[in-house]
Amino acid sequence: MRIFRPSLLTLAVSAAFSPLTWAQQTSVADTPADTEIIAVTGSRIKRQGDTPSPVQELDLEALNQTGAVSLGEVLQELPSVGASLNSNGSAGTSHGSSSMNLRNLGENRSLVLVNGHRWVNGAGTRGFRDFVDLNTIPQAIVKRVEVLQDGATAIYGADAIAGVVNIYTHNDFVGTSAKAYYGQSSEGDRETLNLDVLFGKDIGDSNLMVAASYSDQKPIYTQDRELTAIPLNGLSEGTPEGLFRESSLASVLDFSIPTAGITRNPDSNGNNLGSWRAATADDQFNRYYNNYVVGPSQRMSLYAQALVPFDTVNLRVEALYNSRESDQQFSSALSSVRGGSRGFVIANDLRVNPFGVEFSGSDFRHTSFMQENGYRVNAQQVETTRLGVGLDGELNIGHGWSWDGFLSWAKNEGTFKSNNQVHLDKLALGLRACDSSGISADVSDLVAGCVPVNLFDTLSAEMVDYINFTGKDKNQASQVDFTLNITGSLFELPAGDLAMAAGIEYRRERGLDVPDDIINSAPRVNTYQTTSSAPRTGTDGEYDLKEAYIELSIPLLDEAPLAHRLEMSLASRYSDYSTFGSTTNSKVGLLYSPLQGLSLRATWAEGFRAPSILELYEGQRQSFAPVLDPCSANKSLPGCAGVPSGYSQGETNVQLTTGGNGLLQPETSENLSFGLVLIPTFMDDFSLTLDWYDIEIDNTISTFGAQNLLDLCASQARNCEVISRAASGEIDNILDGPVNLNSTKTAGMDMLMRYGLATDSGDFDFSLNMSRLREFETSTTLSDGTVQVEDKVGNAYLREAFPKWRGSFSAKWQQGPWALNYNLRHIGDSTETFQDEQRHIGTVVYHNASVSYDIDEAMRVKFGINNLADKQPPISLSNPNINFDQNTYNPVGRFFYLQLSYDM
Repeated sequence: MRIFRPSLLTLAVSAAFSPLTWAQQTSVADTPADTEIIAVTGSRIKRQGDTPSPVQELDLEALNQTGAVSLGEVLQELPSVGASLNSNGSAGTSHGSSSMNLRNLGENRSLVLVNGHRWVNGAGTRGFRDFVDLNTIPQAIVKRVEVLQDGATAIYGADAIAGVVNIYTHNDFVGTSAKAYYGQSSEGDRETLNLDVLFGKDIGDSNLMVAASYSDQKPIYTQDRELTAIPLNGLSEGTPEGLFRESSLASVLDFSIPTAGITRNPDSNGNNLGSWRAATADDQFNRYYNNYVVGPSQRMSLYAQALVPFDTVNLRVEALYNSRESDQQFSSALSSVRGGSRGFVIANDLRVNPFGVEFSGSDFRHTSFMQENGYRVNAQQVETTRLGVGLDGELNIGHGWSWDGFLSWAKNEGTFKSNNQVHLDKLALGLRACDSSGISADVSDLVAGCVPVNLFDTLSAEMVDYINFTGKDKNQASQVDFTLNITGSLFELPAGDLAMAAGIEYRRERGLDVPDDIINSAPRVNTYQTTSSAPRTGTDGEYDLKEAYIELSIPLLDEAPLAHRLEMSLASRYSDYSTFGSTTNSKVGLLYSPLQGLSLRATWAEGFRAPSILELYEGQRQSFAPVLDPCSANKSLPGCAGVPSGYSQGETNVQLTTGGNGLLQPETSENLSFGLVLIPTFMDDFSLTLDWYDIEIDNTISTFGAQNLLDLCASQARNCEVISRAASGEIDNILDGPVNLNSTKTAGMDMLMRYGLATDSGDFDFSLNMSRLREFETSTTLSDGTVQVEDKVGNAYLREAFPKWRGSFSAKWQQGPWALNYNLRHIGDSTETFQDEQRHIGTVVYHNASVSYDIDEAMRVKFGINNLADKQPPISLSNPNINFDQNTYNPVGRFFYLQLSYDM
């Protein structure tokens, strides 16, 4: 069950903007003397007692409600969170990481904190991240999570445009807690094992806590789900035996050679010319067979924390090591052998060529999925190390003044292996029957151990050993962060104390990406590239910044007629970046309670996000993106001039080149919000919150996207210069990098209602959490100076959907040792545009249920079923190859789990 704690978010957060549940408001006079004074996410000012706040809190029970074994699985299901990176699919950009996309504004516009301090960005993909990978934070150490869905740049600095996720670890924990978890889907896959152990002990006045966790999640393969078994955009042209095209074949074989070329019969001897036949339209291959619907992940973590009080200060030490292993599985590598455009030659040698003719002309081409070489597996190992030291204490100057300082160093280091790729230079030499004559470059290292390679027959183990290649990249993101804060009351006003918080922060961020030397080296035998892995330029960039902020909480009225409470909050933050200069961002908030139990609030805030190291300095790299070429269906479009009339798109995955842009300017934003909180005094345990928000981002940093670039070129003949085509019309490459677009606007509403009821038949708790997206508009200046405006509300795209409604409902019953939980998750309908036709994608509802029993005071057993109705994601033609939006929907299906926990 999700628990929502009220707190007064004045001063940079008196606005509320997350669905939350409110506890009964109390005055300071009614507050017990031992009530803890705390600072809640969105404000650095410490306060006593419960006060209204737009912070949604998820406690341990909420984090374990659906048996999730990672933070990302829980947080991504909040209604205010849009399409986020997860473990779904082999294609895409996740590569084992997990992200948080508040308000659909992007992962790098949602700030992630741990115990109020910044966390290091992610690593472990082809290049480091510019946002926090939630899989680097083990769930075992987490006590609760607070989510602020309001701009908080003035309080926390850059990146808090969409909101803040503040993750709190256990504090002063004493005892032993252990959890063992096992689950699997109704199809017998996605086996999941999770083990957590938490131990804490008081040693004198000090507290020591250690935690260890292990998680192992197995994959789901495309062929094991009807939805993903066959790609909706069609099978790839070719056969496992390959296609061969060459004009001179007509003089060798006794049949006419079609445009598609020739292929050989399955399981036949390719050295026998009678095995070869004309290729037909039926010669197709499912290159996505045995890819992942959901990828595997293995995580292990160790965490230690020490709290040591001294006479005047308290010492806090944190140390974390987290390791993740994940991978993505793809089809076997394509042979990529072509004549003139790639410089391959197939010698007239029976060891490599049964046709008795050398192939070296510009028109020969051999394509085959080299299955003997094995599936390509991109594997990541990511290690996160973090050390933190903090001091805090009280100041003996009256009015409750206190201070705290914290210094942290953290590094995410990733190793990326590209297994079962092909060394194309070795392949090219092998096709020459290892004859290096005529090659101007020094290839002595390739000649040593060279094995003649015959692509026209089954590859032998010796051939595979010679041409097989494994690439190894390394990348890392590191961070040094120091903060110093002070808070207390300046003086007393008629309505209460005027409270203040102020502080300074220094932060240094660095990103380093070291690509494989062989992948990046220039080819010596062929003229295409050295290996089948895409080369890219490395990245090494850093920046630092110095900041100072001040925050005020000003009580204006208290217990006045029609003004039970009126309070204003003010905050401002000055930031000085080494990359572009300085900026100041402020926030104003009002909280008004006309009577006890009803509060109205409003905020105006400036937001800010500096270009990340990745956006500024990323070296050019190549990847692949699934696209539908408009020029394939309609050659008469304005931007399709020069595309041959006979061209028809075959392969949908096309090469994409991206890289950083050192001319980028920072993003700025303006956040407006207002809401109400109703906690009626005449009704126990009931609360209702409504919040409206309006956010506008200027100078939005984004990319056009491969499909958008193709569509824009075809329909309006704009930006065509970034698209490279071969003479056949085939797309060779699309250049797409970050730019400052005009603006992004979003607006909507959040609602949360909670009700608790105690009866003789047990205690009941109900909550309804909903988000309504009213506007999500992007504006882009085109090359002719006109502005293109697109409202994405209700639309679905590649790996991203913007439904109007998202929501969840939960109900819990508990009596004695028994407890029952039910949870519903709702994702509203949307519309996708596919080949100029609109297609409706229906609403998706997931139902989850669990039952738990307390065996004794320490032991509890829990059995749960997620996705009771075995609901599969809706079909999406805009998401080719995997057939659904992998960042929005859950493809696992019905999932059973059993959990045994011990707390003593």
